[in-house]
Amino acid sequence: QVQLVESGGGLVQAGGSLRLSCAASGSMFSIFPMGWYRQAPGKQRELVAVITSGGGTNYADSVKGRFAISRDNAKNTVLLQMNSLKVEDTAVYYCHQRRFANDYWGQGTQVTVSS
Repeated sequence: QVQLVESGGGLVQAGGSLRLSCAASGSMFSIFPMGWYRQAPGKQRELVAVITSGGGTNYADSVKGRFAISRDNAKNTVLLQMNSLKVEDTAVYYCHQRRFANDYWGQGTQVTVSS
C-alpha cells in the first residue's frame, strides 16, 4: 500500500515563496514518476509538474520558470519549490504517483496567495 503525505502549504503574499514536500511510504518509490497537481475552487484538478524516475521534469506553462520539482529517492520524498507566487496559484496542492494501473493521491495541502 502506498501512502502520500504532503506538507508545507500555507498563506503567503504575492511574490513570495513556499516549498511543498511529499513523503511516500512503501517500496519502489524511485522507479515511478511523481507529480504535483492542484485544484482551485470551482476548477478541475490540473497538473502542475512531474518528475520521472530519472529526474526529467515537465511543467504546466503557467508555472514554468517559477516552480521547480525535485525528488530525493533515498528519502522517498518529492519537493515542489514555488517562487514568485501569484494570487492565481491559490489552490489545494496534491502529490500523485501512478503505479501501473493504480493512482495514489495525498490528502492535499492548501496554498493561499494574498495580494
